[in-house]
This record gives sequence, C-alpha cells and structure tokens, in this order.
Amino acid sequence: MDLSLLLEGIRTIFQPYNFLITCFGTAMGILFGALPGINASMGVALLLPLTYGMSPVAAMAMLLGIYCGAIYGGSITAILINTPGTTAAACTSFDGYKLARQGKAGKALGMAAIASYIGGTFSVVVLMILAPVLAKVALSFGPPEYFALAVFGLSIITSLAGEHLVKGLISGAFGLMLGTIGLDMINGSPRYTFNQVNIYDGISFIPVLIGLFAVSQVFINAESPSGLSIKDAKILGLLPSFSELKSVAATIFRSSAIGSFIGILPGAGATIASFICYNEAKRWSKHPEKFGTGILEGVAAPESGNNAATGGAMVPLLSLGIPGSETTAVLLGAFMIQGINPGPLLFRDHIDVAYGIFAGLLLANLAFLIMGLFGVKIFVRVLQIPYRILLPLIIALAFVGSYSVKNNLFDVGLMLAFGVLGYFMRKLQFPTAPVVLALVLGPMAEGSLRRAMIMSHGSWAIFIRRPITLLLLILTLVSLFFPIIREKLSKRKISTTI
Repeated sequence: MDLSLLLEGIRTIFQPYNFLITCFGTAMGILFGALPGINASMGVALLLPLTYGMSPVAAMAMLLGIYCGAIYGGSITAILINTPGTTAAACTSFDGYKLARQGKAGKALGMAAIASYIGGTFSVVVLMILAPVLAKVALSFGPPEYFALAVFGLSIITSLAGEHLVKGLISGAFGLMLGTIGLDMINGSPRYTFNQVNIYDGISFIPVLIGLFAVSQVFINAESPSGLSIKDAKILGLLPSFSELKSVAATIFRSSAIGSFIGILPGAGATIASFICYNEAKRWSKHPEKFGTGILEGVAAPESGNNAATGGAMVPLLSLGIPGSETTAVLLGAFMIQGINPGPLLFRDHIDVAYGIFAGLLLANLAFLIMGLFGVKIFVRVLQIPYRILLPLIIALAFVGSYSVKNNLFDVGLMLAFGVLGYFMRKLQFPTAPVVLALVLGPMAEGSLRRAMIMSHGSWAIFIRRPITLLLLILTLVSLFFPIIREKLSKRKISTTI
C-alpha cells in the first residue's frame, strides 16, 4: 500500500463532482437495499448506463457507493418491519426487530450504521494491502496463465450455483455460447450473427445485465405487489451509548475480520458472511441465550460481517480480474465499459484509478454512516412508495438505460428478451449470475487459449510446463469438485448420525 498514492486518490475522490456522485450512488444504494426485492446487483446494473461519459474513478465510485449502500440499507427494513431489504440483512432482523418492538429502533439503527461502517472500512484496508501484492505476482502472466485464470474464474460457477449445481452449469454454458457471438477475435470472420449487424461486436453487457438482474426481478415483484407499512415505527435517538459500543467492540472487529476473509472467497458473499458472523458472535458470547431476544450484539455481528464482505469481494476482482459474486460480476462489466481490464495490469497501467477506487470505497462507507445516522427518517418516508408506482419507474429506467448505450432500439429489445429469460430462470431456480460471469470470462478464455496454442505451435504441454498455469488448473479442479465432495461428505455424516 502506497500512502502517497492513497492521498492522491483521496484528493481525487474529494473533488466536488466525484464527491457528489459517490454520495449520490451511496444514497441510491441505501434505497435499493432497503426496498425488499431490489438488491445491490440489481441497483448497480440499473444505474450502470449513467456512467457513460464519466471518468473511470467517478464511474466506479458511484457504482461502489451503490454496492456499499445497498448492503447497509437492507438493515433498515429488517429492523423496522422485520422484512430484510437484502438477504444479507436476514440475520439483522433476528435481534433488530425485537429491539424495535422494545422501543429501541433508534439504537438498533444506529448500531447497524456504526457496525457497517467499521466492517466496511476494515475490509477496504484489507483490500489495499492484499490487492497490489496479488497483482504483482500476476504481472508475469502470459496467454497460458490468462487462459488458466479465466478457466479458474469460470469454475466459480459451481459456487455461484449454490444448491442447484447442474442448473448453474447450464446457465454458465449458455453464457459461454453468448460469448461466441460476434466477429472472431483472431481472423475477424462473423460467428452466429445471422447477418445481424447489431451483434457484430458481440452481445452488449448492459442490456443483458439490466434484463437479467433488474427487469426479471421487477416481473417477480409484480406478481405480489405489496407496499411497506412503517408509519407506526418510532425512530428516536440513533446513537448507542459509549458503554454499549464498548461492549460489542470485540464482536465488531472479529466479525469484520471474518467477513473480509469470507468476501475474498469466490461465491461466498455478504449473506454467508452475516450468518457465520452471527453464529460466531453467539458462540463467543458469555450469554448466548440472549441472541434472538433483542440485543445490540445480534445487530452488530451480522452488519459488520456483511459490509466487510464488500471490500473482501473486491480483492479477487481488482487483483486477478475474477468476480466472486453477482455484484462484482456486474462491476467487472462496468470496468470493461470504461476500457479498463481489472487484474494485474490495473496496478501497472491504471494505478491512479486503483487508488481512486480505494478512496471511493472509504468515502462510500463514511457516506452511508452519516446518512444512516441522520437521514433514516427521510429514507423511511421514501420506503412508503407503493410498488404499483415504484415498479413502473424501474422499468422506465431500464428502457432509458438500455437505449442510451448505443442509441439503438435493438438493445432495448435485447434487454426485454433477457428480462423475460431471467424471469423464467428465477422461476425455475436457474441462477443468473453464471450467465454474466461466463459472458465476461468466456471471450477472455477463448482468446488466451488460441494465442497460447499459437505460441506453442499447437502443443498442449505449454499448460503443464508453466508452474503458475499448472497451479491455476489444479485449483480449478479443486473448485469444480469441492461442492460435490462436500455434498457427499454431508450426506455420509447425516447417515452415520441416524
């Protein structure tokens, strides 16, 4: 970590435009996170078209503000009405809602904001330390290493698939097929374009992202439109006392460390981090029986953990160019739109952007802390907007966003097509993240493979003779088969206990 570069990044991010756009993204993220059914990945995908014409630092700072704000924002409705805005805030409702019923909604909301800020800031420090180190190792990469890295990234599909491994692999295969559409990257001949000039450059990221993540979720929510009822929630003092903060300090820092580590793991993410941190807080507590009855520790643990996972998830994205979650997969597309490939070259060719992103993450965490402590009453009023008004607004934004990319109605139709496809995928429990991941990494894997084969004159031995390539391929096999082995071990354990 270079302090001079970090100070320069802070100076850049505090320029008036960059500062305002980061705060805007954070505020929108809090709203997206607080509204049930509208998560971080949907919010980032929906506002991604706004980044056209922005500088890379401003664009990524706004999107990361949405990311951080959404993870925190889920705690607002989890505490007030026992309806987590995001799955990452599910554990927060266990004690947060009980505190609200006891007339301590203000303390619960204040603890959620403070714990989220500490967890998020802790993870940014971890990111600043680890990402440049990993990137330096990756600078020696050539086409064989990039192919192995892309294949390793694609193996994360098994983690993103969750319990539906086969369906996740099918989604990934579909994304790979989409990645082959367009002009051949070596000889320039058209592939699967059917003389449609609109897809000569391949399938556009933005319509796919908006369709799969935003429009499909709107269709799901439209099936059961229901407003939120938080008019009776009384929000008094928002600051826990010093003694209350001191009593949960150890839990916050322990959960921040756990959440950062879990965030780095591909496919884990904020939801898993919050559950593990809640469980560990209960296990380490002197009074575990109080968890679930309404204690501040039960709010601090999951909130510091799930927000710490945001910075952790950025470590593999920035250092290796591998997204480990739905939101970071969308952010990978945002990088490519800016003409920047995240990974080792980011820290060589765009070091100013990298440290601008670090500073942007620090600002986003500070912004949602201030907004959380002083602006909750405003957000609560916005949350009273009924879905019959909110959903059409989201669809309108989706139309505008898709059209603004190329000023082409074809992209609008593409967005609608992927929205319908995403709706049926969700209904049939096919994960959508593997499609985006494969669409991004598929062309990289194909191009690197073909260049590597040209280098070796057609010999596959090049992937065995190079140590880093061999290591990445071994890790790929481990990543592919670990979910299967874990499932068999769990079944065997269950059978032996019966």
